[in-house]
Amino acid sequence: MMVAPRRVCLTITTRGNYGKLKSVTEALVRSPYLEPFVVVGGGALLERYGGVIELVRANYAAPVSWELPYLVEGETPLAMAKSAALAAVEFSTMLHQAQPDVVLVLADRYECLPMAMAATYLNIPVAHIEGGEVTGSVDESIRHAITKLAHFHFPATEDAARRIVALGEEKACIEVVGSTSLDVIAKLDLEDLRPVVEAQGSGGMGPVVSLEGPYLVVIQHAVTTEFDEARRQAEATLGAIRDIQLPTIWIVGNMDAGNNAIFGAVQHFLHSEHPNYLHLFSALPIERYAPLLKNAACLVGNSSSGIRESLFLGTPTVNIGNRQAGRERGANVLDVAHDRAAIVAAIRQQLAHGPYPADFRFGDGKAAERIAKRLESVAFRLQKRITF
Repeated sequence: MMVAPRRVCLTITTRGNYGKLKSVTEALVRSPYLEPFVVVGGGALLERYGGVIELVRANYAAPVSWELPYLVEGETPLAMAKSAALAAVEFSTMLHQAQPDVVLVLADRYECLPMAMAATYLNIPVAHIEGGEVTGSVDESIRHAITKLAHFHFPATEDAARRIVALGEEKACIEVVGSTSLDVIAKLDLEDLRPVVEAQGSGGMGPVVSLEGPYLVVIQHAVTTEFDEARRQAEATLGAIRDIQLPTIWIVGNMDAGNNAIFGAVQHFLHSEHPNYLHLFSALPIERYAPLLKNAACLVGNSSSGIRESLFLGTPTVNIGNRQAGRERGANVLDVAHDRAAIVAAIRQQLAHGPYPADFRFGDGKAAERIAKRLESVAFRLQKRITF
């Protein structure tokens, strides 16, 4: 007797989701036992965050079945709280109507918690990707809260898996798979920077900067628990970039509380100083970003990309502040405070060092295959019980 394929819901809300779920969608589509559908919501619907929905439509193996607007303007703690509340309403309605067999929830974005909550109340199993990791900001609390709602766990590392067990989750419901973003990177031509060079001429803000010699990449997100410090923190990084004066690609952060302050500081710097070495992008898809990161002399800021993807590629990283505090990291990362002189010194140290050996502790490029294989057969138990 033929068994209907298991319907799997994947949700894209940021550019990071786009890169991390692309290979997963492809693996699910290849399986005769799984039927994925894609939901796009939040910042992924807005052009100022990179027009992610158009990238999904053009490059994903499964079509976009739902669009869920829920973002409240302002990028303040109150706006985040209200956005999360609206996300719960939108996800609940969508899940009630779509009736998937399982919902895949990724990492620790604030909108992922209402997604997991809605699925749980509707008796829909939740599978959580990248649980168990230590991070700074409010993301830490959200990640572990999702772990306690999830019915199955796909952590990236053994260290993360041990932490999920310590949270009272059953070992039989945990499978270490690696990081899904590395699946995409492993298949790219990482030497081709032409698309990024061309994109500078048609998008972003600031002059076209050369990528033929050493250059920097900056990604600085707001730390939601340090909301009032966002502009000062951005200005410290901008001061360091001014002192170094290497060609620099700055990529705007996520739609979190404080992001407007960082964006405003970079805009003011571009308009007031007219630097010939800085170009600002609202976003870059992983197909362009990965070659840019691979060939960069250094990644600067507080993105998880400096912890995970840069380690896979061997790119030197200067990690600023508390956003990635406590996170598992490799030898390629130097940690500094939001201090201009300290950032300058760390960048110069990384420039002198050069590339690091590639490190595969976060994955080998086959995470999506493992996720699809397990989703084909796992027997979800809706009733959870803590193990201690």
